[in-house]
Amino acid sequence: MDIRQLHRDLIELHGRPNKTYSEDGVRQLLTTILSQNVADVQTARASKELFAAYPDYRAMERADHDELADVISEVGLMNQKATRIQRSLAAIREETGGEYTLAFLDTMDTEDAQAWLTDIKGVGSKTANVVLNFHFEKPTFAVDTHIERLATRFGLIEESTTADHAHEVLNEIVPDDIKYSLHVLLITHGKEYCSAQNPDCDNPVCASYCECPSC
Repeated sequence: MDIRQLHRDLIELHGRPNKTYSEDGVRQLLTTILSQNVADVQTARASKELFAAYPDYRAMERADHDELADVISEVGLMNQKATRIQRSLAAIREETGGEYTLAFLDTMDTEDAQAWLTDIKGVGSKTANVVLNFHFEKPTFAVDTHIERLATRFGLIEESTTADHAHEVLNEIVPDDIKYSLHVLLITHGKEYCSAQNPDCDNPVCASYCECPSC
């Protein structure tokens, strides 16, 4: 498949996505942790509660675990995610000598930055790639459920491909300069048309690329 042509066809259907740059890498990391296996609306509510509940990251790291879990109870796996949040903050503080910033990742090459983030237990490839692409504009391609579904239906990966292998394959075959844009466009298409249940295949992109039973 010509991935650049797919990218152009998605732009034709959905429009070119705006560049979204997060000003705070730590906030991006914590928000992405909250978003794991959760709908966007739940992530937004939990994020709002989390950042309103604590005056700074130090207070968040030192908070009572059960209290923190209750604050983010809007999302699933709240106990595990509370642990991941505090573990991530501790790792950042230890790396920087007391500061809560991920600015040091900007000086690393992409693979080293990915390795540092995924060394934190509970931070997987998707979470690391979102942070590195959305905040640092590094050439990474995050794979969520929408992208995994569309990549399979569009023949970019095999149906049997594991999530970790999907990250490897798609990061290799998607050109660096369109990684962010294609990521956003595939998610948009997955939500608007190529959904998991009852997909609406009456659109030119699905007509050209999709191999799901509804097409």
